[in-house]
Amino acid sequence: MTSTAAPSPAPSAAALAPEAGEPITVAMVTLGCARNEVDSEELAGRLEAEGFRLVDEPADATTVVVNTCGFVEQAKKDSVDTLLEAADLKQTGRTQAVVAVGCLSERYGKDLAESLPEADAVLGFDDYPDIAARLRSVLAGEKLHPHTPSDRRKLLPISPRERADAAAVVPGHQVVAPDLPVGAAPASGPRAVRRRLDGGPMAPLKLASGCDRRCAFCAIPSFRGSFVSRRPSDVLGEAQWLAEQGVKEVFLVSENSTSYGKDLGDLRLLETMLPELAAIDGLERVRVSYLQPAETRPGLVTAIASTPGVADYFDLSFQHASATVLRRMRRFGDPESFLGLLEQVRSQAPLAGVRSNVIVGFPGETEDDLQTLCDFLEAGRLDVVGVFGYSDEDGTEAASYDDKLDPDEVAERVAHVTALVEELTAQRAEDRIGETVHVLVESVEDGEPAEGRAAHQGPEVDGVTSLLDVDGHPLSGVRVGDFVTATVVATEGIDLVAQVDSP
Repeated sequence: MTSTAAPSPAPSAAALAPEAGEPITVAMVTLGCARNEVDSEELAGRLEAEGFRLVDEPADATTVVVNTCGFVEQAKKDSVDTLLEAADLKQTGRTQAVVAVGCLSERYGKDLAESLPEADAVLGFDDYPDIAARLRSVLAGEKLHPHTPSDRRKLLPISPRERADAAAVVPGHQVVAPDLPVGAAPASGPRAVRRRLDGGPMAPLKLASGCDRRCAFCAIPSFRGSFVSRRPSDVLGEAQWLAEQGVKEVFLVSENSTSYGKDLGDLRLLETMLPELAAIDGLERVRVSYLQPAETRPGLVTAIASTPGVADYFDLSFQHASATVLRRMRRFGDPESFLGLLEQVRSQAPLAGVRSNVIVGFPGETEDDLQTLCDFLEAGRLDVVGVFGYSDEDGTEAASYDDKLDPDEVAERVAHVTALVEELTAQRAEDRIGETVHVLVESVEDGEPAEGRAAHQGPEVDGVTSLLDVDGHPLSGVRVGDFVTATVVATEGIDLVAQVDSP
């Protein structure tokens, strides 16, 4: 971890302390995945409950909290750049302190603090329950000891712990109480007060934290810890609260949703909980993310495909199709089993959306392996595919592998697969011309078509649907949060253009 900007002089405690009577303002900046979005909203809830005032713009904040991502190199770089940009505000704006939290901080802790002195504190997940006290200490000029990373998988065995007594609930907030590994707090702490930062009609909802799988390329379990399910009652309670806040769609997130319930003694909990979630008054759509193909049970496919109010949407993390490469990745599968899973899905939900990610250039990947992947992508007819080039991740098994491909070769393979995917997914979108779609409106601007997402389009990464009226003009009279039924009439890459069926 390196910093490219010169360290700024350390401010004095007097300079950092807010003036008497001045509210302590804080801005949350979130990078990375939807799980981080939930963490940020829980941190925001804790801070507001302790008297901090939340503001949208970092330049307006006394303290900027950057919730970092530590997944891949580009995400790490983006996190460092964002911290440096926030630190610059200390020279020109009202910002007095910048604090790093999130996966990069948890993963690198002390090393990040040493290489990035512009950050006034680097906090780990275990600091989350006391985040307000930590920020007050920083503003008082106290130098906090940076988080010392450790392998959070060593917190086993996992067993439920008695939940803390209910804290006072601040109006407009939600108290959630995830189960805890013995002797440890998960990323969201033993009790969290969630406060929405985005008023949009979709909200992520965390099913679990951590992962028990040991994929050779992935470092996430080492800093997110082993898999811990939240109790269904907590998930349902938070979903109810979100619906009361005006949320129309909840997006169930975790590192591996197919593992939900296994540590609670019932691997079918997700199947049984989906109808209860969909029945919550005010919620109109429930979407499930991150399904591990080798663990995707027929019963779960049926529950997603047949439950009214649950999106026909399958986020299947294939990662590759060659059985040889998958074994080296410490994963399971082959083209036949993956295509069989897709057949299961489409036999029950013919119009289902399917997205996936693949890693190209994994150590030992041959030209034949690459062709196997390309053949599978052509046969699979996926709606969206994220293509990533392999690179070593600190602390992973694959980092020690031989037979690594030259970076230029990896880049060439990424370009080849990306071009193929762009062609295939554009064709898949064209296949949807004539389909009836139910679109959740998420953006309305004067003179522009309203935009939203159909059931097969997940948040942020799966394309959007633009809405026209019966005359082909931008649809008017709709608001963010409305559901609109329309017919697909055209495509732009993976994006759709749909026309309302009647005036």
